Amino acid sequence: MSHTPHELAEDFPEFADKLHDLKESNGHFARLADAYHEVNRAVHRAETNVEPVEDLAEVEMRKKRAALKDEIYGILRKAG
Repeated sequence: MSHTPHELAEDFPEFADKLHDLKESNGHFARLADAYHEVNRAVHRAETNVEPVEDLAEVEMRKKRAALKDEIYGILRKAG
């Protein structure tokens, strides 16, 4: 399978250790990260036409990905 862009560790390299720690210790964060990865992979499959979707559905997936990423970033910043 091709490389999936927008992985959290690549987008937030300065928080790589914190990402790992929070996934292990914070159930809410772990669920957010899992949801982000699921949506991110779906967006990637749509963008590469592996699983094409209608334009509106792709836009909605991107919005959901952005909202999850914003929430994840907020938690990472608060965690230091």
